[in-house]
Amino acid sequence: MSKESLPLLGATEIRRLAEELGIRPTKTLGQNFVIDGNTIRRIVAAANVDPAETVLEVGPGLGSLTLGIMDAAAKVVAVEIDPPLAQRLPQTMAEFRPGREEDLTVILSDAMKVTELPGNPTSLVANLPYNVAVPVVLHLLEHFPSIRNGLVMVQDEVADRMSATPGNKIYGIPSVKGAWYGTMRKAGVIGMNVFWPAPKIHSGLVSFTRDKDRSDAPDRKEVFAIVDAAFAQRRKTLRAALSGWAGSGVRAEKILVAAGIDPKERGEKLDIEQYIDIARAAQGVPAEPSASEA
Repeated sequence: MSKESLPLLGATEIRRLAEELGIRPTKTLGQNFVIDGNTIRRIVAAANVDPAETVLEVGPGLGSLTLGIMDAAAKVVAVEIDPPLAQRLPQTMAEFRPGREEDLTVILSDAMKVTELPGNPTSLVANLPYNVAVPVVLHLLEHFPSIRNGLVMVQDEVADRMSATPGNKIYGIPSVKGAWYGTMRKAGVIGMNVFWPAPKIHSGLVSFTRDKDRSDAPDRKEVFAIVDAAFAQRRKTLRAALSGWAGSGVRAEKILVAAGIDPKERGEKLDIEQYIDIARAAQGVPAEPSASEA
């Protein structure tokens, strides 16, 4: 049997498994299960998984995407927060992909708390809960440098934000912080009716490639602190927005000038490289003396 003809979970199978486990999808966990095999094949194809690699999946749920990933990859490491779902997934693999059971590792955990994974996964492919999508992606990219590429399905609006470029009105913190790690681009839109339960909004696909070397950059936390400050009040000029971070408006202006950036510019106009330049320039601009020291 070719991989293209291997069975995937449709609406009937998904509902059967959910009924067996006594599960009703919850908004709290952001559970929307994919019930369309063609959508699964489309996602896996867009992820461009290498047959030799280990793929990390977050939130496998009842396993619809897991089976599709397994057909394309050597191994899958699945992180699931819901105990009944995590416990059932190996059995589903045995039923639908007999002989591949040992290629699946299921970890019962909150993805935001995972800092170690077996197998050094090199790709991330996941249908992420809408409410935690950006923090999860940034957390995984921070803690797992072995992840070099991937594709995630998120709320369509979030997909636009993650892949936005400077000057765009939706460009913001997710756009800049994602660019620290590499290149992110919008890879498609997924309709509502391929899920159970059907969400009220479309989903978007975001593909990414870790293609940035930050070994010579300032500390990531310092750069991200600047980004947070710049967008906390995005209508303000950078001089004003960064005054709290810098210690004063005067020092903020000196840092920006040293970085080659107009202090009257706004944060939404800067790319990640310019935020790195600000952090680097700050290292050479001493703090302003306090009133008591003056």
